[in-house]
Amino acid sequence: MTIKLPEGYVPSENEEYMGPLQLEYFKQKLLTWRTELLAESQETIEHLREENWHEPDIADRASLETEAGVELRTRNRYLKLINKIDAALKRMEAGEYGFCEETGDPIGIKRLEARPIASMTIEAQERHEKLEKQYAEEE
Repeated sequence: MTIKLPEGYVPSENEEYMGPLQLEYFKQKLLTWRTELLAESQETIEHLREENWHEPDIADRASLETEAGVELRTRNRYLKLINKIDAALKRMEAGEYGFCEETGDPIGIKRLEARPIASMTIEAQERHEKLEKQYAEEE
């Protein structure tokens, strides 16, 4: 069931948290972001395909390869983001979107506006990152 959002709708703290309007708003935001990332990835593929890889000057070729490396790293980052967007959409289908996967607490509208793929509250995310840092230092 698709819900039509009122024109200019922005989620607020004064309405049902993760009610139908908020869910539709974030769903559209995630789908739009996903579409943009896929389009940019496609542009990267086209650009790399059209590039002249037989540059006779070694400095020009090195520059070209460096630029291609940056483009591929960016594309890899996009693919990771797309995976996170897909995971957020799955959480939405499961009725778990907007709630911390660690504590079950609401993540909050402001955090989701800033990072619609967030799966943890700021506090839980900070604890998670602190633990990751501790494990990395122990290795």
